[in-house]
Amino acid sequence: MSEIDYMNECTTRDVVNMLVEKKNISILEALNIFYNSKTFDNLNKPETGLYFQSSVYIFDLLEKEIKESF
Repeated sequence: MSEIDYMNECTTRDVVNMLVEKKNISILEALNIFYNSKTFDNLNKPETGLYFQSSVYIFDLLEKEIKESF
């Protein structure tokens, strides 16, 4: 596993936990939301550099994306 993959897994864990806590949803729902988001897609593109950002920053991006979807 590369360092970037490890960082992304840790970020995914943190963001999913934040979704569960702040939105009061199940882990499965949170995983579904995050894995199907543009934010997650960008996190997995090393050229975006998003993997260097904090989990809180990435969660904020996800929240904005969710709000724009509705």
